Parts: sequence; C-alpha cells; structure tokens
Amino acid sequence: MSNDTKTRATTILTVRHRGEVAMGGDGQVSVGSSIMKADALKIRRLMDDRVLVGFAGSTADAFALLERFEAKLKDYPENVPRAAIELAKEWRTDRALRRLEAMMAVVDAGHTLLLTGNGDVIQPTDDVLGIGSGGNYAVAAARALLKHSDLGAEAIVRAALEIASGIDVYTNDNIVVEKLSCET
Repeated sequence: MSNDTKTRATTILTVRHRGEVAMGGDGQVSVGSSIMKADALKIRRLMDDRVLVGFAGSTADAFALLERFEAKLKDYPENVPRAAIELAKEWRTDRALRRLEAMMAVVDAGHTLLLTGNGDVIQPTDDVLGIGSGGNYAVAAARALLKHSDLGAEAIVRAALEIASGIDVYTNDNIVVEKLSCET
C-alpha cells in the first residue's frame, strides 16, 4: 500500500423516473491505490423501507452520519426534508461532526436530496443525483439514458453505474440497486 492512505470509494446514483426511484452503488473500497474490498454495501433502507440512503466517503464517518440521520427521521417521521435539514444543521455546527468526510444521497417517495458537511441539503431539479468519485460520470450516463432510451429507473441506474465503472478507477462493476415505488 502506498503512503497515500486516503480512502477513496464509491459511486452512488439515484434516478426518479416513471413512478419509481432507484438508487444504486458500486462495491469498491480503495485505500490509496489498493482495492481493499470489492463488495461493500453502501445503500441502506430506513423507516420501514420508505427511505433509501447512499453514502460516499469515509466509511466510519458515513456510518456515524447514517445513525444520526436515522435518529432525525424518528424525530420527523413524515418529513424527510426536515430530518435532512436538521442533520445538516447539526453536521455544520457540531465541532466533531464538521470533521466527518462523507456525503449522503437520500430518497423517499417524493424527495431526492444531497446532504453534505457544508450544511447543504440540495434537491436536484431533474431528480438525478450522483455522489462519490464516479458520480459525475454516472449522472451524465443516466441523463443520456433518460433522454434516449425507454428504460425504467432501476435499469437506468444499473446501466449508468456500469458506464461509470468503466471510466472511474475507484468504481467497480459490483453493483447493487434498490428501488422504491413513488405511487401513492
């Protein structure tokens, strides 16, 4: 292993399309230039499977944030954006949390949200969101597939992540995709 021990990992992508939302992630975890794990699970279901959360960045930091987000969801069970805002405020103002190096993508039946340590809670205009080292590649591929194919959300996420894995060295093709129905 090289002296560069920075953890690099992950591409998480979410797409909302045709009454469903899908979130997928690759399984690679790299430390420096070494692949340490090829089958990490970076997506979690919360709130009785009504919320999907994907994370990128330091694994321990992501799990710390995931636990805090789950607590916020319990405080605001019917309001995912409010829970996200409350976590972002705490993340931004708490001295220990500010040092956490991770990002989170959060989706439920009605919302797609990006949460960062800068206090950001952003809802993308087109309901396509990618985070992590290959996030921009996956977003570009997903937008093209949305425009030029008849695929559903789950198939778009899988295909876009496969494309990203062919470009980004910190993304592999061990892909897991979860989906939620957006129908009420």
